[in-house]
Amino acid sequence: MQRDDEISPVSAHSDRFAYDRLPPRDQWPDLRFNGSPLTYPERLNAAAELLEPWIAQGHADRPCLIAPSGVGREGAVWSYGRLAETVNRIARVLVEQLSLAPGNRVLLRGPNTPMLAACWLAVIKAGGIVVPTMPLLRAPELMHILSVAQVRLILCDLASMADLDGLPGRVVPFNTDAEASPESLEVRMAAVEPHFQAVDTAADDIALIAFTSGTTGRAKATVHFHRDLLTVADLSPRLILRTGPDDVFCGTPPIAFAYGMGGLLVFPLRAGASVVLLDRPSPERLLAAMIEHRATLCFTVPTAYRSMTALIEQGHASAPSSLRICVSAGEPLLEPTFAAWRAVTGLEILNSLGTTEMLNAFLHAVPGAVRPGAVGPPVPGYEVAALDDAFQPVPPGQVGRLAVRGPTGCRYLDDARQAQYVHAGWNLTGDAVYTDEEGSFWYHGRTDDLIVSSGYKISGLEVEQVLLSHPDVEECAVIATPDFLRGSIPKAFVVLRQSAHPSPEVALELQNFVKARIAPFKYPRSLEFLDRLPRTQTGKIQRYKLREGEVWRDPALPSDSETAIPIPMESASA
Repeated sequence: MQRDDEISPVSAHSDRFAYDRLPPRDQWPDLRFNGSPLTYPERLNAAAELLEPWIAQGHADRPCLIAPSGVGREGAVWSYGRLAETVNRIARVLVEQLSLAPGNRVLLRGPNTPMLAACWLAVIKAGGIVVPTMPLLRAPELMHILSVAQVRLILCDLASMADLDGLPGRVVPFNTDAEASPESLEVRMAAVEPHFQAVDTAADDIALIAFTSGTTGRAKATVHFHRDLLTVADLSPRLILRTGPDDVFCGTPPIAFAYGMGGLLVFPLRAGASVVLLDRPSPERLLAAMIEHRATLCFTVPTAYRSMTALIEQGHASAPSSLRICVSAGEPLLEPTFAAWRAVTGLEILNSLGTTEMLNAFLHAVPGAVRPGAVGPPVPGYEVAALDDAFQPVPPGQVGRLAVRGPTGCRYLDDARQAQYVHAGWNLTGDAVYTDEEGSFWYHGRTDDLIVSSGYKISGLEVEQVLLSHPDVEECAVIATPDFLRGSIPKAFVVLRQSAHPSPEVALELQNFVKARIAPFKYPRSLEFLDRLPRTQTGKIQRYKLREGEVWRDPALPSDSETAIPIPMESASA
């Protein structure tokens, strides 16, 4: 068994592009299992490991991928056998017809469907490196990904082709009408046999290049090995969620998002379970799908839980009775969201925190031991700490920089930002946290979102939590905005519920509401109403976009924002 931080000297990849652009070894994080008993052979193919054991055990007829019916579309249930045969046919097409060599990068584009899942697995089984992309990315964003990963082959859902016009690379459509698309993947698959021997990849051959969602700017390419894909499926799902073959997974995150890749592809396959894939996710469709297919696990974001709560409260939908586990990630899970969901369903939401760089969650609440508002303790196998600027642990209750190390870690593809994310073997996520006496971690916001006003340090997240408990507030985000007198002040961007309307009176009411519940110096001295918050496709608020329009202003001067509700000057005291 080789050391965790070494690349296998016998790689199956003839195309060494990605390996040659890994960061220098001294910039890698420490890769360790931290007491977890997991071991893997030196050679493995992750796609084969996710599928072939179930076929060998006689589970070929078990349901695997479920595509619900919808407007103009029939539902479908793929068995493990059908998925395995489809993956084998696609892999043969890739190698025999499209000349895929081990180590070549293949970009995937499309919503969550069984064919997208099959393509993802087939690229990896054929020894390629899968580069999944969010279905709503536009041409400039796709061009960035194509350039960074040097992609020459694109497998794209027919409905998502428009933004590929004029971009480099060979495009092969799928989910097509064969007669209308004679060059489609389906037509090519019909010409080959459903058998394929998985490429004999090393455990630490590169299998995946996942791009970050761009919450802080230009998306970064993160590199993950075959072993990493199995590792994340063998930790939190098995040790915390206790997943098994009888589970039915469901959720909204795209497979291109690390959260969706885990909860809606790798986790269910590793457990021999089934998963409902929503090609057009919405709170309404998620609730309907969970009820129709008797889902037992739900993976979505706090925004969706809030929307589903409202649908149930208003009598537009019923609470799913089959659910046993609800997981949240992608953005902070605030206590009002947790409490409201539990009130209408009787279920706790398990908060979790992970990053694309780590591939999945390394902090995760545990069923039966949830502390509302906390993220949770470390996932077994990971070491997590709150560190000061000297990289020493801070005592419970004191805010520090979130640092993590374990069996997965950050390796950017040809990106100088590697040195910012990894230091002294730790992965530094850019988050601020503190711990309690029981060892649970509490999210305090992004380190770059910390608001320092007149010497006071303010967590925008804390202010957001109070605002969200107001009955008129649908969602909100709080940032630091420059201020002539105080250096910076908290500014709240608020989306109101349909029953409320923006006005100076409502703005003042919200400010006073915050003042009455937390220290007055923390209240948002500036407040702006928006129709919606800027978000990535994974549901994360893009606070950097909110900050882009903020400039230094003398508080005696009127705001030049067209959408801001002016705040009476007397409200700026306290």
